[in-house]
Amino acid sequence: MVNSERTLRYEDAPRADHFAGDPRVTTLIVDDQIAFREALAELIDAMPGFVLVGRACTGEEAVAAVEQMSPQLVLMDVAMPGMGGIAAARVILGRYPRIVIVLISIDNPALYPEARDLCRGVVACARKQDLRPSQLRRVWEQHHT
Repeated sequence: MVNSERTLRYEDAPRADHFAGDPRVTTLIVDDQIAFREALAELIDAMPGFVLVGRACTGEEAVAAVEQMSPQLVLMDVAMPGMGGIAAARVILGRYPRIVIVLISIDNPALYPEARDLCRGVVACARKQDLRPSQLRRVWEQHHT
């Protein structure tokens, strides 16, 4: 867990059920680089209808954060130390198949052989540098149930 004052620890984040009746899309961001977590937080903050409920920096933290916060959308880096994003996505989707996970990477995440089957159906794949509010909204609209 990163203990930076600029990083919201997932233990401190509100559970998604605290937003009961709120139509906003509850979102968890997962990346091992603090600068990119900040960039993702700014992206979510700029999107009407979306709310950031937490941040994590490893796959293990992502799994625990999903358990605690029940987000509807997870933006997760593919390559992280320890449990990477692909392995974490498999665990999360095994337990919570309705969560929408967007795997992100500098390279196209769909090119990772182990991600190909995940990039169909519930999980979307995107390059970090291509993430835009319109793209994220489109992914959400296409994949949430």
